[in-house]
Amino acid sequence: MSTQNAPENIVRVTTRTLQELKQSGIPIAMLTAYDYTSARILDASGIDVILVGDSASNVIAGHETTLPITLDQMIYHAQCVIRGVVRALVVVDLPFGSYQGNSREALSSAIRVMKESGAHAVKLEGGKAIVPTVERLIESGIPVMGHLGLTPQSIYRFGTYQVRAQEVDEAETLKIDAKLLEEAGCFGIVLEKIPADLARDVSKSLAIPTIGIGAGPHCDGQVLVTHDALGLTTDFNPRFVRRYAKLDEHITASVHQYIADVRSRSFPSDDESY
Repeated sequence: MSTQNAPENIVRVTTRTLQELKQSGIPIAMLTAYDYTSARILDASGIDVILVGDSASNVIAGHETTLPITLDQMIYHAQCVIRGVVRALVVVDLPFGSYQGNSREALSSAIRVMKESGAHAVKLEGGKAIVPTVERLIESGIPVMGHLGLTPQSIYRFGTYQVRAQEVDEAETLKIDAKLLEEAGCFGIVLEKIPADLARDVSKSLAIPTIGIGAGPHCDGQVLVTHDALGLTTDFNPRFVRRYAKLDEHITASVHQYIADVRSRSFPSDDESY
């Protein structure tokens, strides 16, 4: 784990820390970041985990899905984030097409992420089918976080963003997949958009922590896309997103004031000139 610019008294968050938080019953707080400035603010605020999510494809690049973002682009975002972090655990999504082919391809992708960005772990979507990949990555020294439920990289197969695992068969499969990922060595699992009761049962059945997004209050932690939580995005309004700020309104008002000040020549003032 990188220690660049880390003060000696800073206690870094590690995968072991997350395990200890679960055992202590202390919920884990996780948010996304894609750039240095945001990562620095989140890290200084005390966030436990920063996810360099493939949601950058949506909120940064403006794509409809997460599928278009590339491995090179994810590494770039991860590099930016790592430079702003001295405490949080940084997890990077392996993007669509960088690990599904086979475990050798996945290992190559994960090694690039770890070596070129300095990130601390990677996250993969899927259950039983990716277990051999998870095992190979972990055997190679790369920490892996799993992701079950609604897996956005498979959105065209699902055909909808509706809640997953509402039917008994799919719920049972998810429970089995969660245990398989734990046995394969994952240090945690994201549970996305599944019934709260199912998320509670899965969380209780696992020794590793679960991180929920749209999975109710019973997971061992929660994650949101920062752009959603802070109100930078306004066209995505699922019920699981809580808006902690309306930054779009603050930014718009500030830009309007800036334009007015420029137009009126009140900016820059004498004090702001040389």
